[in-house]
Order: sequence, then C-alpha cells, then structure tokens
Amino acid sequence: MSGKKTRLVVIGNGMAGIRTIEELIKMSPDEYEITVFGAEPQPNYNRILLSPVLSGEMAFQETVLNDWSWYQDHHITLHVGKPVTKIHRKQCVVQTDDGLSVPYDRLLIATGSNPFMPPISGIDLPGVVAYRSIQDVEYMLSVAQAGKRAVVIGGGLLGLEAANGLSLRGMDVSVVHLSDWLMERQLDKVGGDLLTRELKKRGLNFYLAHATEAILGDGHVAGLRFKDGSEIPADLVVMAVGIRPNTTLAKSAGIYCERGIVVNDTMQTYDPKIYAVGECVQHRGQTYGLVAPLFEQAKVAANHLAEFGRMRYEGSLVSTKLKVTGIDLFSAGDFNAGEGDEELLMQDAARGVYKKLVLRNNQLRGAVMYGDTVDGPWYFQMLRDGTDVSEIREHILFGQAHLGDSGRSGAASVMNMPDSAEICGCNGVNKGMIVKAIVEKKLFTIEEVRAHTKASASCGSCTGLVEALLANTLGGDYSASPNKKPMCACTDLSHDDVRAAITQHSLAAIPELMRVLNWKTPDGCASCRPALNYYLLAAAPERYQDDSHSRFINERVHANIQKDGTYSVIPRIWGGVTSPAELRAIADIADKYEVPTVKFTGGQRLDLLGVTKENLPKMWAELVEAGFVSGHAYAKALRTVKTCVGSEWCRFGTQDSTGLGIQLEKATWGSWTPHKFKIAVSGCPRNCAEATIKDFGVVCVDSGYEIHVGGNGGIKVRVTDFLCKVATEAEVLEYCGAFMQLYREDAHYQERTAPWIERTGLAHIKQRVVDDAKMRGELYARFLQSQIPAQIDPWKARAEGKDAAEFTPLMAISE
Repeated sequence: MSGKKTRLVVIGNGMAGIRTIEELIKMSPDEYEITVFGAEPQPNYNRILLSPVLSGEMAFQETVLNDWSWYQDHHITLHVGKPVTKIHRKQCVVQTDDGLSVPYDRLLIATGSNPFMPPISGIDLPGVVAYRSIQDVEYMLSVAQAGKRAVVIGGGLLGLEAANGLSLRGMDVSVVHLSDWLMERQLDKVGGDLLTRELKKRGLNFYLAHATEAILGDGHVAGLRFKDGSEIPADLVVMAVGIRPNTTLAKSAGIYCERGIVVNDTMQTYDPKIYAVGECVQHRGQTYGLVAPLFEQAKVAANHLAEFGRMRYEGSLVSTKLKVTGIDLFSAGDFNAGEGDEELLMQDAARGVYKKLVLRNNQLRGAVMYGDTVDGPWYFQMLRDGTDVSEIREHILFGQAHLGDSGRSGAASVMNMPDSAEICGCNGVNKGMIVKAIVEKKLFTIEEVRAHTKASASCGSCTGLVEALLANTLGGDYSASPNKKPMCACTDLSHDDVRAAITQHSLAAIPELMRVLNWKTPDGCASCRPALNYYLLAAAPERYQDDSHSRFINERVHANIQKDGTYSVIPRIWGGVTSPAELRAIADIADKYEVPTVKFTGGQRLDLLGVTKENLPKMWAELVEAGFVSGHAYAKALRTVKTCVGSEWCRFGTQDSTGLGIQLEKATWGSWTPHKFKIAVSGCPRNCAEATIKDFGVVCVDSGYEIHVGGNGGIKVRVTDFLCKVATEAEVLEYCGAFMQLYREDAHYQERTAPWIERTGLAHIKQRVVDDAKMRGELYARFLQSQIPAQIDPWKARAEGKDAAEFTPLMAISE
C-alpha cells in the first residue's frame, strides 16, 4: 500500500467496527491504509442471527456480513484469531499476543462487550457456556445432540432465544430469572405475564423470582441450587444475564473509562488519535447494545475520520421491536408510569394483544406493546418528536388509522402472508422480495430496504409492514433508527438540517448548497435534487431561479406522461364551474389535435389524453387564448378546488360554496408545495364536495365556515382534523393561505399534509395558525408574497417559446 496514506488500525472485527469502515470507504475511499484485528477466527458476521443458527433455521455462512473477498477487494489487511493485547500510545503502535506490532496514525477501538458471568460457585465447570459467539452456539449444539436437560439463566431477550433454540433442538429447557416477570426491561408485568403464559404452551419451564446460589457438578455440570435450597438438574447451563463493555485493553493503555470507554460527540476518546464505537463505548453516561445506535455511532466516527467534521452523535432514544420465539413485542421510552403520568391501556386476551401508552402533559412518554406491534414506529416517532397527542387521544390506542394500503394490520399477519403477498402497492414489491433483499444484501434499516427494493419509498403507507418484516427477519436485536434520518445517501443531513442551513447561510443555488454542506456526490441524485430545488424555492421564491432539470418529467414538461409516451392536458376550471364557450373551445382544440380521449376527472375538470409532446405548446397556446391556465395536475402544487353548487342552487346549501371555492382557487393556484395539495368547499354538512378528505377543507354551516385539514383519499384514506370555525370568507382565505405557508415551510419534500400533521401534531398547527393571530398574519403575508412569482402561467410561457428544446423531437434538433 502507498506510504502516503494515513494508517488506520481497527481493533475489533465485529458489526460496529466494520460498519464504520464501510461508511468510511463510502466517504473517503482512498484516504486510509486499513488494518483490522479480530479476536475470532471468522470474518465479520451478524450476531443478531445466532439464534436462527442455534434453532437450525439458518447456517452460519448466511450470517456473514463481509466475507473474505470483501477485505481483499478493499485492500484491507485482516488478522483474525489474533487479539490485540497492548496499545502503545506514545509510539502509536498496537501489539498482539504473538508479538506482531502495527503502527497507526488513527486507531479505532471496537472491542464490543463480554458476557457477564456472575461470581457463583461452579461457574467454571464444563457445561457452563455464555451465549455470545458462534463458538458458543457450536458448543451448545454439540451438547444438544444428546437431547439432555438445559437451564438458561436469564429471562431477557438473549436468554429466551437460547431457550427456544435449544428446545427446538430437542432439549428439555428451563429458564431461571431473578425478576418477577420476563424481559422486565422491555415489558411491564402484564406483558411479561402474557409472554410467560405463551412460552409455557410451547414447552418451556420457568423459575421466576429465583436466585441461583451455585452450579452443581463434579467435573461437569449436573444441576443448579437456588438460594431457597431447592435444586433442579441440568446437563447444560447457558449464562444470559447481560453484557459488560469490554474495556480491558483500553484501560491497560490508560484510556479514560468508566462503565465503558468514554467518548465525546464525535466518538473520540480522551486521546485525540483514538476513536471508539459500539458496545465498548460510554457516551454521555449511556451504553448501548442494539444495532441502530451502534450504526449511528459508526456513521459519525467515519464522518470525522474522513475529516468531513459535520456530524455529532447526541445519544439515542431507542425503540425496540423484538421477535421472541414468534411473538411480537415493542417498547420505547419510559413505560412505567410515575407521578403525574397517565396510562392508556388496551388488552384483548383472545387475540393475545396488549398495549400500554404512558402520557405526560399530553405527550407520549413511553409505550409497550405485545402481540400487535405494527404501530410501533408511529408511536416512537411521536415520542421522539414530542408530539402533542391531545387531539388524537381518543383513538391513539387503536393505531394509525390510515396505515396500510389494503386494510392489512399487525406484524404477525405480515409473517403469515405468502411470499407473493404485495406489501408496497406503489412499487409492486411483495413480501418475498423484501425478505430476500434483507437476507442476501445484509440490510438492517428501513432506509436500506427502500434503497434496494423501493418498498415504502413512495407514499409510505406500508412503512409499518416493512418495519415488521425487518424485525421478524433480523431477529430480536433489531431496533428502529434513533436519530434523524438523512435525506438520501448523498448526505448525512436530515430534511430539517438542510432547510435550516438554507436559511442560516442564505443559500440560493443548488451547487452552492452542495459545496457548503459537503454533499458526497457532485450532482446529487433523483431523491435529493428535487427536494433541494423545492426547499430553495420555498425559502426565497423571489430570488431563486427554479431549476427545471431538478424536477421529474411531469413537472418539467407541465403535463402528465402516460404509459404510451403521450401526455394528458388538464386546463384549470375554477371551482369546477365552466361555460358553453369554454366547453366549445376545449372541444374545438380536442378535434384539431385529434385527442383520442376526453374525460371528466374526479376534481371537476376535463382531461385531454393522448397528446404528443411536440403538440403540447401549440395546444397550450390555443387554451391560453381561450382563457385557460395550467391546471397543475402534474405538480406538487395546488391541484383542484372542488365545490358543490351551494346556496346558489341547492335547497340545503347554507353558504355560497361555489363562489368561495373559486376565490380560494384563484388565490392559491400555482403555489408549489411539498406534495400535491387539494382543497374542497362543501355548501352544507352533507359534504357533497368531500371536504373532509382534502388537505384543506371547508364545510359551510349557517353560522359560518368549519375548516378542516390533513385529509386525503386514494390509497390510504384519512379523514381531516377539525382546525377551527370562522365567520367570514375573508377569514377562510387568510387561514387557508397561512396553513399552506406553514406546510410549505415546515413539511418535508414529498410529505403530504396528513403525515406532516401526524408527525408534528395538530396542536403544533393550531398554535401557529389559530391561536397566534400575529403569526397567522405573517404566514399569510409570506404566502401572498410568494404567489407573485408563482402565478405566472407555465403554459403561456412555453407557448411563447420558453424551453422550446424540451418539446422538440430529437430528429428535428439534429436536422
């Protein structure tokens, strides 16, 4: 290797250390000469999957994350079965037990953890084994072949998985646990009792609230004696009572340690040349043992080793979604209620479902779920974001009402589906495709599944189902990602981080933004470029020049492409009201350009289908001459304002819903938004215009106007939330503009109003739009100002020659 490269030595060939190297290679592939030391003789493998190996569901080779060739392909020097015994910090050299010395410029310690072996008599007898490595599994399998009696000490996740695996191998298994119920760190007593009852049906025996005094045997394990004097026989004892950070090497080198190796927010130890990640680490007083926090640490460490210097690890609020012997569990936060807390409980004994939510000051503080955990990610997001749940308190226990695209629910039901069952309707991804990708591509996060399969990458309604497949396929150690998710693989920054940076640095161009924010790819990707274009446009509508090349084809050509390559043209029809003259104009234009299909849309407009690309500007010119503007049916913008005839014609109408709808549409058309935006005005509570499934809906009543927000139809129907009631049409216009502007400034790109409101909480919206009149006025003013450049008809501009090359056939250009 070139001597010019910085020398990086990694102590630890496990999941956290090698994940750091994977991230570093992505960020800075040529910066380091890398040497890795591993105490075990295997390449990096997935410890989460040891339980399926023990039970016979998987072979060890299927758990390997990075095979031998991966190290060779990336020019990594790998030493396996060769533990490092000394770190000479002054000389910057590590030394192994056989005398090998390797110098370093940067050192990464990822020594993981050791199983805790309690100091009791007989702990060193043959037949006593920890459950931590593939060697431990191989030893247990050798004993299990005789089908003898096994005792597992420890009723946590690891202990129960070991017990289940040994039982499936034919052993008579008993679980000894010090607490009154199983998995007390993940379940309350009710959930723990449900779990115990179910596992007893599967043949496991339990000794709860039992303390082991000694392991019995003469030359080999023969049994256990409890502190109450009782005894049980055993031919194998598995210790699964917890782990301790492996700090022995670090302490011997004088690196500051407490419970773990103490690191700062960049994963740097007290020695600036030495970083540490994984289970050996203590950060802000906390240690972590689940995958998601360790991978977050790995990404931060890699970021600083690559000298990007932009990321910080700020700790993890961890949610745990577990699969214990086929039973789904979820927990997050503090689910043991304290003073001032409220408990919401639901238990269905027949279905084996139990949920408990702990609230404080109308915010979710903790959650525990047994049996049906599909809403776990939703609860966790609200807990993490501090969402005010007062508006949804009545139905929060029943889950996310619009989750799933065909009425499916429950993580257990996902695993019972055949491999051919469609999970993601938007992208046509079935269960088998997702599971295959998770196993073969070694995927751990929802982002990785999206990148490889596109599942949950569009509308997001199947996210809970994909999370459930991850939890079930990976096993018990899967946990949801604790921190803000990056926009895409081009950056480690979240949507909120990018929006804040645009304001902070007054950014007004995509190249400038990418330079300032250290974008990993020079031109971005199909995920981030449209988002960046929108964020810049929303932040500075009068200053930023819209980049059409950062838009998808429909928005670039201002028409919806069809499956045969032709386009549909939908002119705007204000409030769904037209005239004979407008209809004649549309008919004449349709005849002239031989439009094969003219169809009424659900938004009270006419769709001209089958128009060739080169005919679009010519057709638009004639539509503009007849008085039409673009209907923006192709855009992330205001689509339609649907109305009923209201008090002008209907005997039930209470207000002029048609006239109000036209005013709303003329005020809001052209406004770019994070996702498509639909409005409706119904003239009475009979709601003929379906205002309560629109992004912004108005229901007219005798005394004024009820305003509703956050609804949508389509794949996942969601009824709106009631925002407020106002007395005048002018107030409706102000509230609508303020709400749209808050949505424009606050939501993530491609986030509909429904998930935005669920993420931030309806109280967040009300506080800014309803309760604070000054803020509402400021939002409305910014909205009106942004509409000045937005309400320039794109059809008219292109009919006059703008972007002419876009609509010219390639053959004509070449001629």
